[in-house]
Amino acid sequence: MHAFFWLLIFVASLWVVEIADALTNLNLDQYGILPRNVTGLRGIPLSPFLHGDFSHLISNTGPLVVLGGLISLRGHSRLFWSSVFITLVGGALVWLTAGIVTGYGIHIGASGLVFGYFGYLAARGLYERSLSSILISIAVIAVYGTIIFGILPTNEFVSWEGHLFGLIAGVLYAGLVGKDDREAKKGERDD
Repeated sequence: MHAFFWLLIFVASLWVVEIADALTNLNLDQYGILPRNVTGLRGIPLSPFLHGDFSHLISNTGPLVVLGGLISLRGHSRLFWSSVFITLVGGALVWLTAGIVTGYGIHIGASGLVFGYFGYLAARGLYERSLSSILISIAVIAVYGTIIFGILPTNEFVSWEGHLFGLIAGVLYAGLVGKDDREAKKGERDD
């Protein structure tokens, strides 16, 4: 429950930033990821906090709470480190490659994190191989599986690269921690 509380604090902070951006002339969206530009590196950790408008934030809030909530069942540390890994790895890949295939622009929003959480939860069952992780993977794919189409370049105002690389980062993180989780559970059974 403690981890879920911190998830709600994180989501609330996204709302505070968007409200501040809407009520002021700060133009915070300029601090998003600007690909292959040194100044744009600051956007890697900042982009999940920045949204184009309230509808953009609303579309990310529900999946962040649900998918992040499922990750929080593994504790605060798993939620924190998965979020950091997905944000930094996914963001770095966006910074390195975005705009090569389609238009060049600033990338903002927590949807990379949403796709990363989805990728992590969907792949966790494959790597961990426990009944609970497999059931969670199946449920997540059944409920959120259609978001996979968000990795396709269908709208010039949507960072499909952020979606794609968030998803990849989430799957990578599942692979990194899944084997350790499987070995830890095996060790518990052997004792």
